[in-house]
Amino acid sequence: MRRLRLGSIPLYIAVAISGIYVLLPLLSAGEFSLRQPATHNYGLEHYNWFIENPDFVHYLWLSLGLALGAAAILLVLLVPTAIWLNLGGSNVRGLVEFLTLLPLVIPVVALAIGAQTSLPEFAQTNEFVLSFMYAILAMPYAYRTLDTGLKAVPLKTITEAARGLGAGWLRTIVLVVTPVVRSTVLSALFMTLALSLGEFTLTSLLHWDTFTTWVTTMSQSNILGAIALSVFSLVGVFVLLMLIGLFVKPASNQVSLEEE
Repeated sequence: MRRLRLGSIPLYIAVAISGIYVLLPLLSAGEFSLRQPATHNYGLEHYNWFIENPDFVHYLWLSLGLALGAAAILLVLLVPTAIWLNLGGSNVRGLVEFLTLLPLVIPVVALAIGAQTSLPEFAQTNEFVLSFMYAILAMPYAYRTLDTGLKAVPLKTITEAARGLGAGWLRTIVLVVTPVVRSTVLSALFMTLALSLGEFTLTSLLHWDTFTTWVTTMSQSNILGAIALSVFSLVGVFVLLMLIGLFVKPASNQVSLEEE
């Protein structure tokens, strides 16, 4: 058995306090959402209230689809870009890093107003435009995650080996580089989904209805039902992201070509 080191005690204390800080309010809200004042018992009446609503499944799948769309857009744009920058595009690295930081500097309100005034009419009448907006908001986090992961592997050696064996750039990126940095790509996907599923401000400013805005509207008509809906939203997103996290391997488990 491993002995508990004195130096690790503060870490365990911090993790325990953080766990209590996060879980205690969630457990309290969950207990409160199960109350049934009429019978003074516990039940799932308030959960049935929103699950049986015909709009529940519609907006839930809509938000999941938009989040997956945003993740796909980011991965298609950023993976080749990050690979190119790490192979030989260092001259424009500063410009790319500046551009990817802009979503953190520009207020969401300004971004929404700019989208309303600059996007063509056909784009403003299709809710799929939200996937592009979510991708912009998640770009700073996804890009730096991918860039850090690519710097941790012998990228030049991998690409030269693949190209030497006759693979084109598309096959090299998809079948060679991406599996090597699989955990990094999934981490970027993880963060993009988390941000997209919880985004409210931009969606409401653009006058679209998704699961987050629907939750706000429904919460105004039933207090206990609103708490149950909030608990479901938090736990549901947490479970979804945990399932994605199961596919993410620690970086220490990846074997580089240099070590071989």
